[in-house]
Amino acid sequence: MNDFASEMQICLAGENPLRIGVAISGGSDSTALLVKMANWAVGRGITVFAATVDHGLRPEAASEAQQVAGLCATLGIAHMILPWRGWDGRGNLQDQARQARHLLLSDWAHSAEIETIALGHSLNDQAETVMLRLMRGSGVDGLAGMASGVTRSNIRWIRPLLGTSRQDIRDELTDQGIAWSDDPSNQDIGFERIKVRKLMRELDISNTGLAETAGRMQRAREALEIETHQTASAIAEVTLAGDVEFDRVKFFETPEEIRQRLLAHALKWVASNAYRPRLDGLLRVMKSLVAGNKATLAGCVCEITKSGKIRVSREPASVSGVNCQITEIWDGRWAIYSKDSQPELSIAALTENGLAHCPDWRATGLSRSSLLSSPAIWRDKELIAAPAAGLANGWTAELTQGSAHFFTSILTH
Repeated sequence: MNDFASEMQICLAGENPLRIGVAISGGSDSTALLVKMANWAVGRGITVFAATVDHGLRPEAASEAQQVAGLCATLGIAHMILPWRGWDGRGNLQDQARQARHLLLSDWAHSAEIETIALGHSLNDQAETVMLRLMRGSGVDGLAGMASGVTRSNIRWIRPLLGTSRQDIRDELTDQGIAWSDDPSNQDIGFERIKVRKLMRELDISNTGLAETAGRMQRAREALEIETHQTASAIAEVTLAGDVEFDRVKFFETPEEIRQRLLAHALKWVASNAYRPRLDGLLRVMKSLVAGNKATLAGCVCEITKSGKIRVSREPASVSGVNCQITEIWDGRWAIYSKDSQPELSIAALTENGLAHCPDWRATGLSRSSLLSSPAIWRDKELIAAPAAGLANGWTAELTQGSAHFFTSILTH
């Protein structure tokens, strides 16, 4: 059994959160995580909270959530049940449930000012993840498996049990007389992960060996990220319209793996997507750029500029109809400011109609296509301001993360 305090130190990477949330389903792994976290937090000035997502897919789920609530009460930990009723019987159940958990837990953490959420993934989960991705033909990033700590949605997500086997976890719970719940869906070979779990047992594939492979791939990924970051710093820039531009000649001189990473990161960053695009789409766009043609992917336009640069910009069609209040973040990355904000105004894309009311847009040096998808301030159909297009009228539009974030976010934290 790995030393929990040491694992926490690695997961937190030097951060000292005052509040830590534990996502607990009631299974053995998350139950052990909760107990360990409660003991670890004593004397550290850290408050532990817990949340259980009830997917409403099994009649036993409600009683299992109540069982977790009872354990939390015993440990003196505040607990909340987060219901999800979004499954309509169509699509990929596990993927939809996973996305729902992330959203529910993120909202819970933000509302409770929780900075870090601990997840109960074990060494077994890591091994299964690597096996699944190996079967799908994943590259270095996929085979790196799950990270011990990563920041998403302004929350630090950690996995302190990633190096501990499920059997060790269950043996320790049994020794302590602590019960857990077993989800019967974990025996349903209709799910791909369960099918792989069964196959690994039959072939006697080592969980430890696959987890060690993940560790090696993580180190390889770190090296590639450093190279990608250094290359981006030398050949890329972020424009005032929030586009990413690469020096075309130097871009195609870089190794193929670095080129793919640069382009994938630009697409992800410009569109504020949580994940990079799939490899087949990425290769299609790369082929178009080699031929000097324009291509679209993941809500972005990729093209060669007249000055010979590769530009990745927001696709106007992807922000058509995206509206929000002045006080909100537009398109996931733009904040609007003014000394005299008016509640009846809203933010939407500039579009062709708006650009026609910006006589000085060419003086900005920004492309027409980029400006069409830039944020503008509207009163119904009346254009009030378009900061990026030279029609400021006392308003400013700023990237919430700043242009430097494009470069720093290449590195996994």
